Amino acid sequence: MSILTYIAGWPLLAALLLAVVPRNYRVILRAIAVLATLIPAVLAVKMFAQFVPGANGYQFEQQIPWVESLGISYHVGVDGLNVGLILMGAIVAFAAALCSWEIQTREKEFYILLLVMTGGILGAFASLDLFFFYFLHELALVPTFIMIGVWGRGEKKNYATFQITLYLSIGALIALIGLIALYLQSGANTFDIPKIIEHAKANPLAASAQNFIFPLLLFGFGILVSLWPFHSWAPLGYGVAPSPTAMLHAGVLKKFGLYGLIRIALPLLPQAAQSWAQVIAWLCVGNILYVGWVAMRQRDLNLLVGNSSVAHMGFIFLGIASLNIIGVTGAVLIMIAHGFLAALTFALSGYIYQQTGTLQISELGGLCRKLPFIGTALLMAAMAGCGLPGFANFAGEATVFFGAWVKFPAITIIALWGALVIGGVYMTRAIRNVLHGPLPEKWNSLADAANAWRKLPYALLLASLLIFGFAPKLLTDKINPDAEKILNQAAPIKLVAHTATSGARN
Repeated sequence: MSILTYIAGWPLLAALLLAVVPRNYRVILRAIAVLATLIPAVLAVKMFAQFVPGANGYQFEQQIPWVESLGISYHVGVDGLNVGLILMGAIVAFAAALCSWEIQTREKEFYILLLVMTGGILGAFASLDLFFFYFLHELALVPTFIMIGVWGRGEKKNYATFQITLYLSIGALIALIGLIALYLQSGANTFDIPKIIEHAKANPLAASAQNFIFPLLLFGFGILVSLWPFHSWAPLGYGVAPSPTAMLHAGVLKKFGLYGLIRIALPLLPQAAQSWAQVIAWLCVGNILYVGWVAMRQRDLNLLVGNSSVAHMGFIFLGIASLNIIGVTGAVLIMIAHGFLAALTFALSGYIYQQTGTLQISELGGLCRKLPFIGTALLMAAMAGCGLPGFANFAGEATVFFGAWVKFPAITIIALWGALVIGGVYMTRAIRNVLHGPLPEKWNSLADAANAWRKLPYALLLASLLIFGFAPKLLTDKINPDAEKILNQAAPIKLVAHTATSGARN
């Protein structure tokens, strides 16, 4: 049995186990949830270490036929595109479970939903079958709505729940229509992604079919990812969500749409991808500039972090739109780095909210005096969000800019200005107002993270950003060969990829 089955299966089995544990056994409930996320995290580290870059085919592969008449099977495997995403998702899930101490009501139900969400996320990223790819994403998405509606905070939680449910349901439906159309038009009579790609090599989809399916996938997945202008659900949803939910959704689940575009849309719909590249590039400017400006106006720390998270999606879309190896490799690298960063920032803001009862920036100030560990971690997270060298975000953004410059020099300059100026302004201003300056008397009783166990989730996420920041080759060496395979599915893309690679070597 593949290690991937264990990585995705342990949380789901633990969720079933929690269903029979009495709700008054709070310590046992929490221990099972933490252990059920720790085991996948350890297994994911082992898988990542054993992964061989550039190997032919998928690794740690397992396939079990299910509905043979439709070509549906349980098929999992990893290559350079998803091995880092699964590692990131497993680590973030473990950190989210550790941060769940803030949940004080209906803990049993919360941990069950958290584990179902974790299993669905990890299974979706590992799946090589279109049916399970979509089904497991939906399995992870439904708990998000419930957790925000039940355990969310603030007066707008009901509105946020309805909005995020409406937006993401519409996005998922549009993406489903695109995937069904892809299955029918491909003629491969299977949901198996590798087989569909192999069939498409010999029998490319007609241009008319590509131009019909690609926008469905682009805007369906785009809504799930908060592509501008379909992004307004994200900052508010994350602002009212409990910290573990925001960590998992903003950090991991939101990358599903981006991964779907790279894994499915680029190799199967290359002509349409070329046609839509310019549109994607200009839409990503909306994420970077408009949402960045909105972040500058925020007075709530969670809304600022939520808008910042949406703005960072623009850099990933820019890398995808470049359609060359450098840009796509950078896009995957940012997906992983942003997963760690979003989880870290929402975990830290959740800690501050639990201590102070507010995230209004005007009511905070001088927190570094009472919260030296949390304050330092928040400062480092803000610097990572600004793209400071030494963090994984810098390596990803720099790579995307190099890749995008080949195709969109003007847009790259705009994006670079947005990253350096707009991002720098709202992050440094927030840090100044939250962590520095005079400390209000009402915060004199605040308590920092008390022990190593409470500090572990923040330290783990921060260490991941630094490790991949100082040694990005740990990721890029794995991503690059399989990004090249994806881009070489069509001659026009192959030419662009070759040009970008040659330029990088020179």
